[in-house]
Amino acid sequence: MISVNGYPARPSVRAGDVVRLHVATEAPRFHVDFYRWGATPRHTGHVEWPGRVAAPGRFDEDWQWPAYEFRVPHDWKSGVYIAVLSTELTSDAPAMDSRDARMLLVVTPAARAAGRVLYKIPTFTYHAYNTAGGGSLYSASRVTLRRPGGGVGGPVKGLPDPYDTASPRQTFAHWDAPFISWMEGTGIDADYCTDLDLHEGRLLSDGYQLLISAGHDEYWSAQTRRNVTAFRDAGGNIANFGANTCWWRVNVSSDGAGLDCIKFPPEAPAGTDPDSSHGCPDHWWETEPENTLLGVSYRNGGGHWDGLRTPLGFTITDAEHWVFAGTGLKTGGILGSDGALIGYECDGAAYEIDEFGRHRPAGQDGTPKNFEILGVAPLPPEWNFAAREPMPSPRAATLGLFTAAGTVFTAATTDWARLLATDPQVAAITRNVITHLA
Repeated sequence: MISVNGYPARPSVRAGDVVRLHVATEAPRFHVDFYRWGATPRHTGHVEWPGRVAAPGRFDEDWQWPAYEFRVPHDWKSGVYIAVLSTELTSDAPAMDSRDARMLLVVTPAARAAGRVLYKIPTFTYHAYNTAGGGSLYSASRVTLRRPGGGVGGPVKGLPDPYDTASPRQTFAHWDAPFISWMEGTGIDADYCTDLDLHEGRLLSDGYQLLISAGHDEYWSAQTRRNVTAFRDAGGNIANFGANTCWWRVNVSSDGAGLDCIKFPPEAPAGTDPDSSHGCPDHWWETEPENTLLGVSYRNGGGHWDGLRTPLGFTITDAEHWVFAGTGLKTGGILGSDGALIGYECDGAAYEIDEFGRHRPAGQDGTPKNFEILGVAPLPPEWNFAAREPMPSPRAATLGLFTAAGTVFTAATTDWARLLATDPQVAAITRNVITHLA
Protein backbone atom coordinates (compact mmCIF):
# COMPACT_ATOMS: atom_id res chain seq x y z
CA MET A 1 0.00 0.00 0.00
CA ILE A 2 1.24 3.50 -0.81
CA SER A 3 2.16 5.42 2.32
CA VAL A 4 0.47 8.60 3.49
CA ASN A 5 1.08 10.75 6.55
CA GLY A 6 0.42 14.25 7.80
CA TYR A 7 0.05 16.77 10.61
CA PRO A 8 -2.15 19.75 11.47
CA ALA A 9 -0.75 23.28 11.20
CA ARG A 10 -1.77 23.72 14.85
CA PRO A 11 -3.05 21.07 17.26
CA SER A 12 -6.43 22.68 17.94
CA VAL A 13 -9.20 24.46 16.07
CA ARG A 14 -12.47 26.04 17.14
CA ALA A 15 -15.63 24.39 15.84
CA GLY A 16 -16.73 26.29 12.73
CA ASP A 17 -13.22 27.49 11.86
CA VAL A 18 -10.81 26.32 9.14
CA VAL A 19 -7.81 24.15 9.99
CA ARG A 20 -4.88 23.49 7.66
CA LEU A 21 -3.88 19.84 7.38
CA HIS A 22 -0.51 19.06 5.82
CA VAL A 23 -0.35 15.71 4.00
CA ALA A 24 2.19 13.99 1.77
CA THR A 25 1.63 10.88 -0.37
CA GLU A 26 2.57 9.47 -3.75
CA ALA A 27 -1.00 8.29 -4.24
CA PRO A 28 -3.08 10.24 -6.80
CA ARG A 29 -5.82 10.69 -4.19
CA PHE A 30 -6.18 10.10 -0.45
CA HIS A 31 -8.96 10.00 2.12
CA VAL A 32 -9.32 11.50 5.58
CA ASP A 33 -11.84 10.07 8.03
CA PHE A 34 -12.44 11.92 11.29
CA TYR A 35 -13.34 10.14 14.52
CA ARG A 36 -14.23 11.76 17.82
CA TRP A 37 -12.73 10.00 20.83
CA GLY A 38 -15.17 9.22 23.64
CA ALA A 39 -16.60 6.17 25.35
CA THR A 40 -16.06 4.66 21.88
CA PRO A 41 -14.66 6.35 18.75
CA ARG A 42 -17.42 7.88 16.60
CA HIS A 43 -17.07 8.63 12.89
CA THR A 44 -17.87 12.29 12.24
CA GLY A 45 -16.68 13.15 8.73
CA HIS A 46 -14.90 12.23 5.51
CA VAL A 47 -13.03 14.18 2.88
CA GLU A 48 -11.02 13.19 -0.22
CA TRP A 49 -8.21 15.23 -1.77
CA PRO A 50 -5.63 14.88 -4.57
CA GLY A 51 -2.29 13.56 -3.33
CA ARG A 52 0.98 15.49 -3.53
CA VAL A 53 4.50 14.32 -2.84
CA ALA A 54 6.83 15.85 -0.24
CA ALA A 55 10.01 14.72 1.47
CA PRO A 56 10.36 14.30 5.26
CA GLY A 57 12.00 17.19 7.10
CA ARG A 58 14.13 17.69 10.20
CA PHE A 59 12.80 17.47 13.75
CA ASP A 60 13.53 21.16 14.39
CA GLU A 61 12.18 22.71 11.18
CA ASP A 62 8.68 23.18 9.76
CA TRP A 63 8.24 20.34 7.26
CA GLN A 64 6.13 22.56 4.96
CA TRP A 65 4.18 19.69 3.46
CA PRO A 66 1.30 20.40 1.03
CA ALA A 67 -1.59 22.13 2.80
CA TYR A 68 -5.30 21.33 2.59
CA GLU A 69 -7.96 23.48 4.23
CA PHE A 70 -10.81 21.85 6.12
CA ARG A 71 -13.67 23.74 7.73
CA VAL A 72 -14.69 22.05 10.96
CA PRO A 73 -18.49 21.84 11.12
CA HIS A 74 -20.10 24.14 13.67
CA ASP A 75 -21.95 21.21 15.21
CA TRP A 76 -18.84 19.18 15.99
CA LYS A 77 -18.78 18.73 19.73
CA SER A 78 -15.62 19.82 21.50
CA GLY A 79 -13.32 16.84 21.84
CA VAL A 80 -10.25 14.97 20.66
CA TYR A 81 -10.52 13.95 17.02
CA ILE A 82 -8.31 11.41 15.25
CA ALA A 83 -7.89 11.99 11.52
CA VAL A 84 -7.25 8.64 9.83
CA LEU A 85 -5.41 8.93 6.50
CA SER A 86 -5.71 6.27 3.81
CA THR A 87 -5.12 5.81 0.10
CA GLU A 88 -7.91 3.27 -0.39
CA LEU A 89 -11.54 3.27 0.71
CA THR A 90 -12.37 0.53 3.19
CA SER A 91 -15.37 -0.43 5.28
CA ASP A 92 -13.24 -1.84 8.09
CA ALA A 93 -13.04 0.21 11.28
CA PRO A 94 -9.43 1.43 11.55
CA ALA A 95 -7.32 1.43 14.70
CA MET A 96 -7.23 4.92 16.14
CA ASP A 97 -3.62 4.67 17.32
CA SER A 98 -0.77 4.28 14.83
CA ARG A 99 2.76 5.53 14.30
CA ASP A 100 1.80 6.82 10.86
CA ALA A 101 -1.26 7.92 8.85
CA ARG A 102 -2.89 9.55 11.88
CA MET A 103 -3.32 13.14 13.06
CA LEU A 104 -4.52 14.35 16.46
CA LEU A 105 -6.77 17.41 16.40
CA VAL A 106 -8.49 19.00 19.41
CA VAL A 107 -11.73 20.81 18.61
CA THR A 108 -12.51 23.58 21.09
CA PRO A 109 -16.08 24.85 21.58
CA ALA A 110 -17.54 27.31 19.10
CA ALA A 111 -19.09 29.41 21.85
CA ARG A 112 -18.43 30.31 25.48
CA ALA A 113 -18.46 27.32 27.80
CA ALA A 114 -21.82 25.67 28.35
CA GLY A 115 -20.34 23.12 30.75
CA ARG A 116 -18.18 23.27 33.84
CA VAL A 117 -15.18 21.07 32.96
CA LEU A 118 -12.23 21.78 30.65
CA TYR A 119 -9.80 18.96 29.80
CA LYS A 120 -6.22 19.79 28.77
CA ILE A 121 -4.37 17.71 26.17
CA PRO A 122 -0.55 17.96 26.68
CA THR A 123 0.61 18.39 23.09
CA PHE A 124 3.87 20.04 24.24
CA THR A 125 4.80 16.84 26.07
CA TYR A 126 3.77 14.61 23.17
CA HIS A 127 6.01 16.60 20.81
CA ALA A 128 8.87 16.58 23.32
CA TYR A 129 8.98 12.78 22.93
CA ASN A 130 8.13 12.74 19.20
CA THR A 131 11.19 11.64 17.20
CA ALA A 132 9.87 12.31 13.67
CA GLY A 133 12.68 13.85 11.65
CA GLY A 134 15.39 12.24 13.75
CA GLY A 135 15.24 14.11 17.05
CA SER A 136 13.26 15.13 20.13
CA LEU A 137 13.72 17.31 23.20
CA TYR A 138 15.81 14.43 24.56
CA SER A 139 18.47 14.90 21.89
CA ALA A 140 18.15 18.62 21.07
CA SER A 141 16.93 21.89 22.53
CA ARG A 142 14.36 22.67 19.84
CA VAL A 143 11.56 20.81 18.05
CA THR A 144 8.80 21.80 15.66
CA LEU A 145 5.12 20.97 16.11
CA ARG A 146 4.74 20.99 12.33
CA ARG A 147 5.70 17.39 11.64
CA PRO A 148 3.91 14.04 11.95
CA GLY A 149 3.38 12.82 15.51
CA GLY A 150 2.57 14.61 18.71
CA GLY A 151 0.12 12.17 20.27
CA VAL A 152 -0.49 9.90 17.29
CA GLY A 153 1.03 9.40 13.85
CA GLY A 154 4.74 9.54 14.63
CA PRO A 155 7.61 7.61 16.23
CA VAL A 156 8.07 7.98 20.00
CA LYS A 157 11.06 7.97 22.33
CA GLY A 158 10.78 5.76 25.39
CA LEU A 159 10.73 2.27 26.83
CA PRO A 160 7.69 -0.01 26.48
CA ASP A 161 5.20 -0.26 29.32
CA PRO A 162 4.87 -3.86 30.57
CA TYR A 163 1.50 -2.97 32.13
CA ASP A 164 0.02 -1.73 28.84
CA THR A 165 1.88 -2.89 25.74
CA ALA A 166 -0.79 -1.79 23.28
CA SER A 167 0.67 1.71 22.82
CA PRO A 168 3.88 3.62 23.56
CA ARG A 169 3.87 5.55 26.83
CA GLN A 170 4.18 9.08 25.46
CA THR A 171 1.06 9.00 23.29
CA PHE A 172 -2.57 10.02 23.48
CA ALA A 173 -3.67 6.36 23.34
CA HIS A 174 -1.60 5.51 26.41
CA TRP A 175 -2.43 8.34 28.81
CA ASP A 176 -5.40 10.49 27.85
CA ALA A 177 -7.52 8.08 25.83
CA PRO A 178 -8.42 5.72 28.71
CA PHE A 179 -9.22 8.66 31.00
CA ILE A 180 -11.48 10.30 28.42
CA SER A 181 -13.17 6.98 27.59
CA TRP A 182 -13.96 6.45 31.27
CA MET A 183 -15.05 10.04 31.79
CA GLU A 184 -17.43 10.18 28.85
CA GLY A 185 -18.64 6.63 29.46
CA THR A 186 -19.50 7.68 33.01
CA GLY A 187 -21.52 10.62 31.73
CA ILE A 188 -19.08 13.38 32.72
CA ASP A 189 -19.25 16.05 30.04
CA ALA A 190 -16.22 18.21 29.23
CA ASP A 191 -14.83 20.64 26.71
CA TYR A 192 -11.29 20.10 25.44
CA CYS A 193 -8.24 22.24 24.76
CA THR A 194 -4.48 21.94 24.28
CA ASP A 195 -1.67 23.48 26.28
CA LEU A 196 -1.09 25.80 23.30
CA ASP A 197 -4.61 27.19 23.78
CA LEU A 198 -3.86 27.88 27.44
CA HIS A 199 -0.45 29.33 26.51
CA GLU A 200 -2.26 31.81 24.26
CA GLY A 201 -4.75 32.76 26.99
CA ARG A 202 -7.79 31.04 25.53
CA LEU A 203 -10.76 29.39 27.29
CA LEU A 204 -9.81 29.59 30.98
CA SER A 205 -11.78 32.81 31.44
CA ASP A 206 -14.89 31.36 29.78
CA GLY A 207 -16.64 30.21 32.93
CA TYR A 208 -15.22 26.75 33.62
CA GLN A 209 -15.18 25.52 37.21
CA LEU A 210 -12.61 22.73 36.78
CA LEU A 211 -9.48 22.14 34.69
CA ILE A 212 -8.46 18.47 34.33
CA SER A 213 -5.11 17.03 33.29
CA ALA A 214 -4.23 13.34 33.30
CA GLY A 215 -1.29 11.06 32.63
CA HIS A 216 1.95 12.79 31.72
CA ASP A 217 1.74 16.59 31.40
CA GLU A 218 5.47 17.27 31.76
CA TYR A 219 6.26 20.33 29.59
CA TRP A 220 4.72 23.73 30.41
CA SER A 221 5.42 27.20 29.07
CA ALA A 222 5.63 30.16 31.43
CA GLN A 223 2.48 31.60 29.87
CA THR A 224 0.56 28.35 30.31
CA ARG A 225 1.56 28.21 33.95
CA ARG A 226 0.78 31.89 34.51
CA ASN A 227 -2.69 31.52 33.00
CA VAL A 228 -3.49 28.32 34.94
CA THR A 229 -2.32 29.97 38.17
CA ALA A 230 -4.55 32.98 37.48
CA PHE A 231 -7.47 30.60 36.87
CA ARG A 232 -6.85 28.95 40.25
CA ASP A 233 -6.42 32.26 42.06
CA ALA A 234 -9.73 33.46 40.62
CA GLY A 235 -11.47 30.44 42.17
CA GLY A 236 -11.04 27.87 39.42
CA ASN A 237 -10.34 24.29 40.51
CA ILE A 238 -7.67 21.93 39.15
CA ALA A 239 -7.65 18.13 39.16
CA ASN A 240 -4.31 16.63 38.16
CA PHE A 241 -4.73 12.88 37.59
CA GLY A 242 -1.09 12.47 36.58
CA ALA A 243 2.50 13.09 37.60
CA ASN A 244 5.85 14.52 36.50
CA THR A 245 3.66 17.54 35.87
CA CYS A 246 5.14 20.94 34.98
CA TRP A 247 8.69 19.52 35.29
CA TRP A 248 10.30 21.24 32.28
CA ARG A 249 9.76 24.78 31.06
CA VAL A 250 9.38 25.25 27.31
CA ASN A 251 9.54 28.46 25.33
CA VAL A 252 7.01 28.60 22.49
CA SER A 253 7.85 30.38 19.24
CA SER A 254 5.77 33.41 18.32
CA ASP A 255 3.89 31.46 15.63
CA GLY A 256 3.09 28.62 18.05
CA ALA A 257 4.94 26.11 15.88
CA GLY A 258 8.18 25.49 17.80
CA LEU A 259 9.32 24.54 21.31
CA ASP A 260 12.65 25.31 22.97
CA CYS A 261 13.87 23.73 26.21
CA ILE A 262 17.38 24.16 27.63
CA LYS A 263 17.89 21.20 29.94
CA PHE A 264 21.60 20.95 30.59
CA PRO A 265 23.73 23.04 32.92
CA PRO A 266 26.27 25.26 31.14
CA GLU A 267 29.22 23.26 29.79
CA ALA A 268 27.74 19.96 31.00
CA PRO A 269 29.79 16.99 29.73
CA ALA A 270 28.30 14.52 27.27
CA GLY A 271 26.10 11.93 28.93
CA THR A 272 24.93 14.24 31.73
CA ASP A 273 21.50 13.33 33.09
CA PRO A 274 19.63 16.65 33.39
CA ASP A 275 17.04 15.26 35.82
CA SER A 276 19.83 14.42 38.25
CA SER A 277 21.60 17.76 37.79
CA HIS A 278 21.37 21.18 39.37
CA GLY A 279 21.69 24.40 37.40
CA CYS A 280 19.44 23.31 34.50
CA PRO A 281 18.02 26.50 32.94
CA ASP A 282 14.54 25.12 32.27
CA HIS A 283 13.98 23.05 35.42
CA TRP A 284 10.83 24.62 36.84
CA TRP A 285 11.68 23.60 40.39
CA GLU A 286 15.05 25.37 40.44
CA THR A 287 13.51 28.79 39.80
CA GLU A 288 9.79 28.55 40.57
CA PRO A 289 8.86 25.21 42.16
CA GLU A 290 5.80 23.63 40.61
CA ASN A 291 4.70 22.77 44.17
CA THR A 292 3.37 26.32 44.54
CA LEU A 293 0.82 25.62 41.79
CA LEU A 294 0.18 21.88 42.19
CA GLY A 295 1.32 21.01 45.72
CA VAL A 296 3.83 18.36 44.61
CA SER A 297 6.95 17.86 42.49
CA TYR A 298 8.63 14.97 40.68
CA ARG A 299 11.82 15.73 42.60
CA ASN A 300 10.17 14.39 45.77
CA GLY A 301 8.83 11.37 43.91
CA GLY A 302 10.57 9.30 41.26
CA GLY A 303 10.24 6.92 38.35
CA HIS A 304 10.57 3.27 37.41
CA TRP A 305 10.80 3.07 33.64
CA ASP A 306 11.98 -0.38 32.56
CA GLY A 307 10.12 -3.63 33.22
CA LEU A 308 7.84 -4.64 36.06
CA ARG A 309 8.16 -2.63 39.27
CA THR A 310 7.43 -3.39 42.91
CA PRO A 311 3.61 -3.10 43.16
CA LEU A 312 2.93 -0.01 45.24
CA GLY A 313 -0.26 1.74 46.35
CA PHE A 314 -1.13 4.71 48.53
CA THR A 315 -1.42 4.17 52.27
CA ILE A 316 -4.50 6.21 53.18
CA THR A 317 -3.95 8.77 55.95
CA ASP A 318 -7.50 10.17 56.29
CA ALA A 319 -10.24 7.88 54.99
CA GLU A 320 -12.96 10.21 56.35
CA HIS A 321 -12.14 12.86 53.73
CA TRP A 322 -14.80 13.44 51.05
CA VAL A 323 -12.32 12.28 48.39
CA PHE A 324 -12.75 8.70 49.66
CA ALA A 325 -16.55 8.69 50.02
CA GLY A 326 -18.06 5.40 48.89
CA THR A 327 -14.70 3.66 48.41
CA GLY A 328 -14.79 1.47 51.52
CA LEU A 329 -11.21 2.48 52.27
CA LYS A 330 -10.04 2.78 55.88
CA THR A 331 -7.28 4.92 57.31
CA GLY A 332 -4.13 2.81 57.04
CA GLY A 333 -5.58 0.83 54.15
CA ILE A 334 -3.87 0.72 50.78
CA LEU A 335 -5.22 1.97 47.46
CA GLY A 336 -4.17 0.43 44.15
CA SER A 337 -1.27 -1.84 45.12
CA ASP A 338 -2.68 -4.86 43.22
CA GLY A 339 -2.56 -2.81 40.01
CA ALA A 340 0.83 -1.16 40.65
CA LEU A 341 -0.86 2.25 40.82
CA ILE A 342 2.36 4.07 41.77
CA GLY A 343 4.55 4.68 38.69
CA TYR A 344 5.69 4.90 35.91
CA GLU A 345 6.52 8.29 37.43
CA CYS A 346 5.10 9.91 40.53
CA ASP A 347 5.19 13.22 42.37
CA GLY A 348 5.56 14.01 46.05
CA ALA A 349 5.74 16.68 48.73
CA ALA A 350 8.30 16.99 51.50
CA TYR A 351 6.51 16.02 54.69
CA GLU A 352 6.95 15.42 58.40
CA ILE A 353 5.01 13.46 61.01
CA ASP A 354 3.41 15.62 63.70
CA GLU A 355 2.90 14.72 67.38
CA PHE A 356 -0.41 13.05 66.52
CA GLY A 357 1.16 10.81 63.89
CA ARG A 358 -0.32 12.78 60.99
CA HIS A 359 1.53 13.56 57.78
CA ARG A 360 2.01 17.30 57.31
CA PRO A 361 3.82 19.22 54.54
CA ALA A 362 7.23 20.50 55.63
CA GLY A 363 6.89 23.43 53.24
CA GLN A 364 10.57 23.84 52.37
CA ASP A 365 10.02 22.63 48.80
CA GLY A 366 7.26 25.15 48.04
CA THR A 367 4.32 22.93 48.93
CA PRO A 368 1.64 25.09 50.61
CA LYS A 369 1.31 24.54 54.34
CA ASN A 370 -2.41 23.83 53.93
CA PHE A 371 -1.77 20.91 51.56
CA GLU A 372 -3.74 17.95 52.94
CA ILE A 373 -1.79 14.71 52.56
CA LEU A 374 -4.38 11.97 52.00
CA GLY A 375 -2.10 9.13 50.94
CA VAL A 376 1.61 8.33 50.81
CA ALA A 377 3.70 5.68 49.06
CA PRO A 378 7.42 5.64 49.99
CA LEU A 379 9.52 4.59 47.00
CA PRO A 380 12.05 1.73 46.88
CA PRO A 381 15.73 2.73 46.51
CA GLU A 382 16.05 1.13 43.06
CA TRP A 383 13.77 3.73 41.47
CA ASN A 384 15.13 6.64 39.40
CA PHE A 385 15.29 9.87 41.38
CA ALA A 386 15.71 13.46 40.23
CA ALA A 387 17.87 16.10 41.89
CA ARG A 388 16.39 17.98 44.84
CA GLU A 389 17.45 20.21 47.70
CA PRO A 390 18.52 18.45 50.94
CA MET A 391 15.58 17.46 53.12
CA PRO A 392 14.87 14.72 55.65
CA SER A 393 11.58 13.62 54.08
CA PRO A 394 11.70 10.33 52.14
CA ARG A 395 10.85 10.30 48.48
CA ALA A 396 7.23 9.24 48.29
CA ALA A 397 4.24 9.63 46.01
CA THR A 398 1.90 12.01 47.82
CA LEU A 399 -1.85 12.06 47.13
CA GLY A 400 -3.59 15.20 48.36
CA LEU A 401 -5.13 18.60 47.78
CA PHE A 402 -5.10 22.21 48.96
CA THR A 403 -7.10 25.38 48.43
CA ALA A 404 -5.83 28.78 47.26
CA ALA A 405 -9.10 30.45 46.18
CA GLY A 406 -9.54 27.42 43.92
CA THR A 407 -8.86 23.85 45.05
CA VAL A 408 -6.06 21.76 43.52
CA PHE A 409 -6.18 17.95 43.72
CA THR A 410 -3.24 15.76 42.73
CA ALA A 411 -3.31 12.00 42.17
CA ALA A 412 0.52 12.13 41.99
CA THR A 413 1.01 9.16 39.63
CA THR A 414 1.05 8.88 35.85
CA ASP A 415 -0.74 5.50 35.95
CA TRP A 416 -3.99 6.67 37.53
CA ALA A 417 -5.95 6.41 34.26
CA ARG A 418 -4.75 2.86 33.64
CA LEU A 419 -6.65 1.59 36.70
CA LEU A 420 -9.91 3.44 36.08
CA ALA A 421 -11.51 0.53 34.24
CA THR A 422 -10.34 -2.17 36.68
CA ASP A 423 -10.16 -0.63 40.16
CA PRO A 424 -13.54 0.58 41.51
CA GLN A 425 -11.86 2.54 44.32
CA VAL A 426 -9.74 4.54 41.87
CA ALA A 427 -12.85 5.15 39.76
CA ALA A 428 -14.87 6.27 42.81
CA ILE A 429 -12.19 8.74 43.92
CA THR A 430 -12.01 10.15 40.39
CA ARG A 431 -15.77 10.59 40.27
CA ASN A 432 -15.78 12.22 43.72
CA VAL A 433 -13.08 14.71 42.77
CA ILE A 434 -14.63 15.72 39.45
CA THR A 435 -18.20 16.04 40.74
CA HIS A 436 -17.12 17.92 43.87
CA LEU A 437 -14.79 20.36 42.13
CA ALA A 438 -17.02 20.91 39.08
